[in-house]
Amino acid sequence: MVRRLTVVQVLPALEAGGVERGTLEVARALVEAGHRSIVVSAGGRLARRLVEEGSEHVEWPIGAKSPWTLRLVPRLRRLLARERVDILHARSRMPAWVAWLAWRGMDPRARPRFVTTVHGFYSVSRYSAVMTRGERVIAVSEAVRRYVLDRYRVDPARVTVIHRGVDPRFYPHGYRPPQRWLEAWYRDHPRLLDRLVLTLPGRLTRLKGHEVFVELVRRLLLERRDVHGLVVGGHHPRHAGYARTLERRVRETGLAGRITFLGHREDLREIMAVSNVVLSLSERPESFGRTTLEALSLGVPAAGWDHGGVGEILGHLYPEGRVPPGDLDALARRVAALLERPPPVPAGHPFTLRAMLERTLALYHGLADAGPFREEEGLPTPP
Repeated sequence: MVRRLTVVQVLPALEAGGVERGTLEVARALVEAGHRSIVVSAGGRLARRLVEEGSEHVEWPIGAKSPWTLRLVPRLRRLLARERVDILHARSRMPAWVAWLAWRGMDPRARPRFVTTVHGFYSVSRYSAVMTRGERVIAVSEAVRRYVLDRYRVDPARVTVIHRGVDPRFYPHGYRPPQRWLEAWYRDHPRLLDRLVLTLPGRLTRLKGHEVFVELVRRLLLERRDVHGLVVGGHHPRHAGYARTLERRVRETGLAGRITFLGHREDLREIMAVSNVVLSLSERPESFGRTTLEALSLGVPAAGWDHGGVGEILGHLYPEGRVPPGDLDALARRVAALLERPPPVPAGHPFTLRAMLERTLALYHGLADAGPFREEEGLPTPP
């Protein structure tokens, strides 16, 4: 009989983003498997959904980057003891400090097992090193695992790669949007009916490669006139100036009718499905590259810089889309070739949501079934 676990996940808030999405996915899987799921965060728009799906939510400002946040350490320690928690899973740095300090101060014979997930290429510092102090450290890609092992003194046996995943039921290969959506889409964007569409998903920040995208569209239009670029993603108020600068550059280069800024959209799946190529052009390596995987899962060609998680996904699923980082000439040639005669995207892939959830719950069970932490196991040390 499978042991019923009580799992606490800690993260800053439940607004939006990959960390939040992964937290809800794991919480839902725990509940569906008959376990008890508790999430500690400052709340947000996803908190209601979390509770509706059967988890418990403890609303604390555990992600605030302030020394005052450490006042939550004894409160968390009491919660862990009172609820007889089996697994404590930290997903972000400030919450991880609170979690680790609370966990470290408990009786090793009675405390939960401690797990951390490294979701990104954090700056190397003692502050970031807390993410390597889990008894098991989950890396969301091989690229992240290499980054952790190269920069921190961590036993490789403690670091487990569990790739993020997408649900192929929601991103089926060959997906075609509903006719009603298509009619509304082409009514709003009639010029796209006879254009080859390049789509760059991502919030408007200087690191996401939007300026490269503008230059890419400009170069492609020198060779053919049937190309149109879509930028899908909103911007934080503090990036409003950059957004205006980018839109002004598009006008000044004569691309106002060739690049459309769509802002934040809830129908990115449908937009990618009617695109010819989906791009990832982040200057810094992505830890995973979810939109690249989503596009390929739909059967839509994807291209991007061959680094980080995006390069890893392309290498596994669509090597034709890999481009040497920063080589704009190579990017233009590669995308032109994909527009002219794209190799088909193979159906099926290993990066599924089900695989991610099964491996995560298996890790929880493996730790819980092994009993309390043993001092002779040792712990990783910060740099």
